Parts: sequence; structure tokens; C-alpha cells
Amino acid sequence: MKTDVLIIGAGPAGVSAALYTRRGGLDVTIVTKGIETGGLAKTDKIENYYGFAEPIAGKELLRRGAAGAKRLGVHIVEDELLGLAFNDTFDGFKAEAREHTFSAPAVILAAGAARATLPLPGIREFEGRGVSYCAICDAFFFRGKTVAVIGSGEYALHEAQVLLPHAKKVLLLTNGEKPAVRLPETIELHTEKLAAVEGQDRVERVRLADGSELPVDGVFLAIGTAGSTELARKIGALLEGSNIKTDAKQATNVPGLFAAGDCTGGLLQVSKAVYEGSVAGLSALRYVREKQKKAQKQS
Repeated sequence: MKTDVLIIGAGPAGVSAALYTRRGGLDVTIVTKGIETGGLAKTDKIENYYGFAEPIAGKELLRRGAAGAKRLGVHIVEDELLGLAFNDTFDGFKAEAREHTFSAPAVILAAGAARATLPLPGIREFEGRGVSYCAICDAFFFRGKTVAVIGSGEYALHEAQVLLPHAKKVLLLTNGEKPAVRLPETIELHTEKLAAVEGQDRVERVRLADGSELPVDGVFLAIGTAGSTELARKIGALLEGSNIKTDAKQATNVPGLFAAGDCTGGLLQVSKAVYEGSVAGLSALRYVREKQKKAQKQS
């Protein structure tokens, strides 16, 4: 699916960005795992938002936002996004989802803050020394080695499949979860609870809760679904801790890539997300228009 602007996330930031880019005349697509998902959907009452005399439920606010975007002609596709990369000509982006592949010259990350973590001893200690969050980025460094992916869903399977052509052996560790996907025989499955990631200077093994050990050279985290931070990391965007670093125009260091909402840190409020989404939408609109002008001149 080709579009002018691809927006990842259908919350206040993503929908606000869509409204501005669509009203600017661009073809706009939002991809989301579900309209009524995320932290806002769990909020029973919102009482401090402009324009509502009575409290409104988070799910209802999300539904109204999506309805307004659809009314303007924004395409909203429900799918699980797995990865983000540059397209073959490096003049835009390609986003791979469970059922679709999207391409666009500009992308806005607005899928919220990363909340899924794994408090496993050794994860933090070995970051950059065998622990990775991006198979596309780091698969090359594990050629001919044994690696493990921690996760149980489509995102974990996607990361494992990226590693298969490079690694000698790929293990999928579900940490006690039942696998949500069917695995190829080339991926070794372990469903036991995990106790720690261990080693000396680098990752050497994963210790299971029963005391047994799995020798590995690397561990890749792919828990739940790929959020804004994970996607930004894959494409080379700069982070500040777990937040995506942006300038005043909500632009990242990667041309054509913007971010808005909870994924940029700061005040985790609807009002802040709406503002940043609006800025990101206008910035993406200007970016795409400039690319279109240059293309017309060259032709």
C-alpha cells in the first residue's frame, strides 16, 4: 500500500497528525493494532480536557478521534506492525505489518510510550554487549553464532526470521508464555520461565528458572508488539533514554521521520499529544510537498 504519509498509531497524536496532513491534500494512512488499545483506552474518565463539560471515557475519545479522521478520508488500517526500514531507493520508508506492507516518503511515529519491559537480571547490564533490541540492525554481528529471541508473538517471530539467514541457531524463549504463532522447524522453542542473562564481558548464556542453562551469544528482545521506540531504533533515530529525540518541528535525525505523543517523553497528557501531532502533521506535509516539487522539476 502506497501513501504520502504513514502514521503509526491511532491515538490523539496520530489522529491529530492525520487531520493536518489530510487537510493539506495528502493521501494519509494510519496503521494501528486497534482503535481502542493503549493506555488511553484503559482510562475510565477524562475530566481535564478542553471542550468537555462532562467526563469522557478514553475509549470514547479514541472512537470520536478515529471517526473524525475517517470523515476526512484518512485510511485507517488495523494490523500489527512488525518493522520499519528504508525502501529500496532510500528516498522513503517501507513498513512491514502482519498482513500488509506500506510505503511512504514520510512516517510519523505516534504509537505511544514503550511500557512493556522485562525485569530480567542481565538485560540492562549486557545492552550493547550481546543484548539487542533490533534484529535488522545487529544480525550481521551474530553470523554463525547462537542467538535467542525473547517473546511469544508475531513481533518475536519476525525478529527470529530476520536472524535465521545469519545465525547458526535461533532460539525463541517465551518466558512461560504460550506461543501465539506457529514456528518453523528452523527455530528452537523454549517455553520455560527465564531467570537471568549471564556472562563475563559479553552474553554467554540464559539461565532458566529450573536452574538449567542455554548457551547463547546474543539475546534479542521482542516482547509484545513493536512500539514507536523499537521502530525508531530500527531506522537509526536517536533516542534519549526510552524516548525518541525530536526537534521543535517533531522531526527526528532521520529525514522524513517524525514522532509525536508519549513516545517523545515529557507530559503524558492528551493535550500534549494533540499539540505534537499537529506540529508533526504540518512538518510532514511540508516535507512531502518539497519532495514532490523536486520530483516535478527533475521530470
